[in-house]
Amino acid sequence: MLVTTEPKTPTNEELILAHQDSVWRFLVSIGCEPNLADDLTQETFLQVLGDGFEYRGPHETAGWLLRVAKHQFIDSVRKKKLKLGVDLEHAETRWQEFEAECAYAQRVQWLRECMDGLTERSREAVKQRYELELPREEMAKRLGIEPAGVKTLLERIRQTLRDCVQGKVDRDQA
Repeated sequence: MLVTTEPKTPTNEELILAHQDSVWRFLVSIGCEPNLADDLTQETFLQVLGDGFEYRGPHETAGWLLRVAKHQFIDSVRKKKLKLGVDLEHAETRWQEFEAECAYAQRVQWLRECMDGLTERSREAVKQRYELELPREEMAKRLGIEPAGVKTLLERIRQTLRDCVQGKVDRDQA
């Protein structure tokens, strides 16, 4: 039996903490001055949270916040009778691609943190295999184990790292 659950609706504070940095960076990336980005980020959340916002998950929420922020910026530029220096039509798509790259960078950081949690022997095995690119037989000699033991050791290390990074991803998305 498949059981589906609605996404947990975050509190206003949780919503702001989860998205304010991204909204601010987006505004700056489309040409907004940092001081104005501070104000417009705040205005974006005030508008969204004041308009009976309905939470539909982190990705849809992020997209909605970026659209509101973009319109806040456009309104600000119009009021000051300035000219936009960027193509805003494709700004959200470019930003989502950039954020995806940041998510990748975050996973790399988590992997580094997980590597720090490995035993010295495991870190040495990873170094020999992936940095020095040693064959299994050479690794076995250096580690003082059988070649089949190297294969098993690397499989366990990969699973440990996979579990560690996935745990960090799950905590980040919660």
